[in-house]
Amino acid sequence: MSIRRGLLIILSSPSGAGKSTLSKRLLAWDPDIRFSVSATTRAPRAGEVHGREYYFHSREDFDDLVARDQMLEHATVFGNSYGSPRGPVEQAIDGGTDLLFDIDWQGGQQIRTSALGKHVLSIFILPPSMIELERRLISRDQDSAEVIASRMAQSLDEISHWPEYDYVLVNEDLEATEEKLRTIICAERLRLSQQPGIVELVRGLNTEFGDRT
Repeated sequence: MSIRRGLLIILSSPSGAGKSTLSKRLLAWDPDIRFSVSATTRAPRAGEVHGREYYFHSREDFDDLVARDQMLEHATVFGNSYGSPRGPVEQAIDGGTDLLFDIDWQGGQQIRTSALGKHVLSIFILPPSMIELERRLISRDQDSAEVIASRMAQSLDEISHWPEYDYVLVNEDLEATEEKLRTIICAERLRLSQQPGIVELVRGLNTEFGDRT
C-alpha cells in the first residue's frame, strides 16, 4: 500500500498558553513531524543557513513566488515578508512527513483555504483562565509589565478565532494536553484523504472477489 500523505499541522494559541512547549514535545515525540521552514526577504543572520532556518529570497523573487501562487500564505512584518513556500510543503505531503506551522491565525486561515487545505489539521490551545495566562507570562520572566499587558490585550483577539479550528484543547495540564495532541494526530493520519493506497486496496478486493465467482 502507498505511503500515507503528510499532515499540515497548524497549532495556534495566545502567547503563554503553551504552544511553543507543546510544539517541541511533538517534534521530540515523532521524527515524522518537523517544522515547516518559512521563506523571508530579510537578510540571513550569523549562522543561519538557507533552507534550514529560512529560505532567504530577494524581494523580487519573493513577490514572483506570490504572483505564481507558490506561497501558501504570506505576510509582511516590520518591512520584511514571510511566507510558506508551496513546493517543500507538497514534497512533505507526498513523502508522508507532517509539517508543524508556527504561524498566526491569519496565516492558518490562508493555508486552510488553499489547494492543500484538505491536508490541514488545525488545533487551538486555550489557557484555563486569563488569570492563569497572565501568571504564565509573568513567570517566564522574559517581558516587561508593558509587554505583558500588550500580550494579554492581543490574546483576546487571538482567542476569538477558536471556532475556525478543527480541535480546541484547554491546556490546564501540560502532560494531559500533550497526550491529547498525540491522540488527535494519530487519528488524523488515518483520515481517508491521507491514505492514497485505500482506493487501490479496495479495487484489489473487488477484483479478488470477482475472481472467486
